[in-house]
Amino acid sequence: MPRLSATEPFLHPNTHIANSTFGAYCEVGEGTRVLNSTFGDYAYAERLSDIANTTVGKFANIAALTRIGPTDHPFAHAAQHHFLYRSSWYFDDAEDDPAFFKARAARRTLLGPDCWIGHGAIIKPDVTIGTGAIVASGAVVTKDVPDFAIVGGSPARLIRMRFSASVIDRLLTLAWWDWDHSRLRAVLADFRSLQAEAFLEKYEA
Repeated sequence: MPRLSATEPFLHPNTHIANSTFGAYCEVGEGTRVLNSTFGDYAYAERLSDIANTTVGKFANIAALTRIGPTDHPFAHAAQHHFLYRSSWYFDDAEDDPAFFKARAARRTLLGPDCWIGHGAIIKPDVTIGTGAIVASGAVVTKDVPDFAIVGGSPARLIRMRFSASVIDRLLTLAWWDWDHSRLRAVLADFRSLQAEAFLEKYEA
């Protein structure tokens, strides 16, 4: 019996999930918080991650202690503190600021299919991580990351591309991440044993 399910996400203990949805075969690690987000099929997040206002692509790999879509304080105002927008927490006669929370939730982070977010990385709001991209451990990503790029540092910068431009184009055309579950199982041995170009040569139409 597989550990993961096509119908329900595998939520480890002490997760906090709010206003979020999950596709098939998803997993959320212990102590992770997911807020206003969507996980595509097969995506997972390891323990103690904090993910907000994010669209997580299929097969996304999110390591432990990551922060994705962290929210910002209103730094253009005279004060930055919670009392500006979580006002009901401090005053009996004040309401929270709905416009602030609506604007915050609208700033989406997008993780492409089969990207890998390394341990302790931070990805800011309004950033897109491309298909197959790698974000190195501890990186702080403030700008979009191209498909199949490897980035690292603070702020994150391009280290190198995983493959040549022609191989990247071929992988994007093949789009194996859209294959159904039975086909993935049927070619599992080749996923394990073949390098990218050999895999393409075997499975391109």
